[in-house]
Amino acid sequence: MKAFIGIGSNLGEKEKNIRRAVDEIAVMPFTKLITVSSLYDSEPVGEVEQGNFVNAVALVETDLPARRLLWNLMLIEQRMGRVRTVRWGPRTIDLDIVLYGKNIVEEDGLVIPHPEMEKRAFVLIPLLEIEPDLVHPRTKEPVRKLLKKVKSHSSVKRKGRFWL
Repeated sequence: MKAFIGIGSNLGEKEKNIRRAVDEIAVMPFTKLITVSSLYDSEPVGEVEQGNFVNAVALVETDLPARRLLWNLMLIEQRMGRVRTVRWGPRTIDLDIVLYGKNIVEEDGLVIPHPEMEKRAFVLIPLLEIEPDLVHPRTKEPVRKLLKKVKSHSSVKRKGRFWL
């Protein structure tokens, strides 16, 4: 199954945190890292005062069910010191399943496609970089069209390439 994982950090050495998370994703069981987008600097979302994020999206091929993939991503977050206190607050690392094939999943604690992806340029821009013809499985709209609807994509700045 092809899955896209959103990666973000705005605490500590942000780029180093992204690199470590990608390294950990690369060694997850039954999962192969295919590629990672460039790194992007973006303004935070929400009401909490905090620093900018560094974001990226990773593409993996996985035999893990969606729930198991999420569990593995949460283990990586935990190992990297993520503490969940305030919703959309600052964090060392944030790993989200953005898309899981063309599947639509609605379970307790797991919604795929990610319910906020359509509103977030810091997710849509790296997705387009990796797969320009990607289509949202629920809305059936091309991701390129979704990005045009987002008002705040000027706050997302490309920082540079992510070298595997």
